[in-house]
Amino acid sequence: MTLPIEQDASRFRQIVRGKIKQNLRKYISNSELIGRRGKDLVSIPIPEIELPHFRFGEPRGGVGQGEGEVGSSLGPARPGDGSGPAGDQPGFHILEVELTLEELAELLGEELELPRIKPKGKRNVQGEVVRYTGVRHVGPESLRYFKRTYREALKRQLASGTYDPDRPAIVPIRDDKRYRSWKAYPRPESNAVILYMMDVSGSMTQRKKELVRLTAFWIDTWLRAHYKNIATRYIVHDATAHEVDATTFYHLRESGGTRISSAYDLCHQIIQKDYPADEWNLYAFHFSDGENYGGEDDRRCLNLLQKNILPQVNLFCYGQVRSAPGHQFMDTLGRLNDEKLATAEINDDDEIYVAIKAFLGKGL
Repeated sequence: MTLPIEQDASRFRQIVRGKIKQNLRKYISNSELIGRRGKDLVSIPIPEIELPHFRFGEPRGGVGQGEGEVGSSLGPARPGDGSGPAGDQPGFHILEVELTLEELAELLGEELELPRIKPKGKRNVQGEVVRYTGVRHVGPESLRYFKRTYREALKRQLASGTYDPDRPAIVPIRDDKRYRSWKAYPRPESNAVILYMMDVSGSMTQRKKELVRLTAFWIDTWLRAHYKNIATRYIVHDATAHEVDATTFYHLRESGGTRISSAYDLCHQIIQKDYPADEWNLYAFHFSDGENYGGEDDRRCLNLLQKNILPQVNLFCYGQVRSAPGHQFMDTLGRLNDEKLATAEINDDDEIYVAIKAFLGKGL
């Protein structure tokens, strides 16, 4: 039987879920959300939620009396812009609710209508799941099977004639005690690696990197909902490429030119060395403002993608952030026709939403 308080709590969770889903597009472009991220939880600020209830107030001169005017307010005034003298009335509150990253990914998938990812790879990492399968005569006290122990003690006392129905005290002895036994079963857990690449040349401003960081947060959230084990590698490049940690990836800025092929070459080397395609689900994401050095490097990039990277990965995505006028690397990638390739422009916060759908909407 469901208690009334449990029904109320369930109803409240549904209301909160609906509120978050309604404003998810706003949260996707909100950098403060990343700052509220814990190990497994995300704290999301939502407007105060009021459940329907009766409210008694001062009489207003009767029911339906007077002519009235179009647009007249029928309730208390909403808060203004903060100007004017100090008031003495309570304000409207902001409620912070915590969601697991799995719940957040589920809302993201529902709102963007993202298909479920089907992990690939011939071999998976083997995990273990423990199941209690029987009863033993010995074991730790934490696993004592109280019902079976009580039953054995009762059977012994009945058989020996020491059971007194007027004073039914059941006292187990050592031979009566029973303990749960367990067995570990192998459980396949799909594994994946995310390779992030970013242009850090002089034209990549901190604002552009912020757009990349927000996009990467939602990519991580969605992929981690589908894979138990995820490795993440970060590559930065200007005219040359090298591997860095996450903090350096989002804050490093160089003054050199741009050769995108250097990043693709390093990406291919990492895959060949550490992540065989028949064992790993590979996702590569490259972010740049589209200013590559010369047509020769564009052709080298296309060759690396066609021959070395696209055949290995589940998905390759290119996000172009705040590009300048003229020929862009996005135009070069337009020559490729491959279902594993997805591209998107991310010129402002609102386009993060569109980019995520473009990247993850294929379900690869």
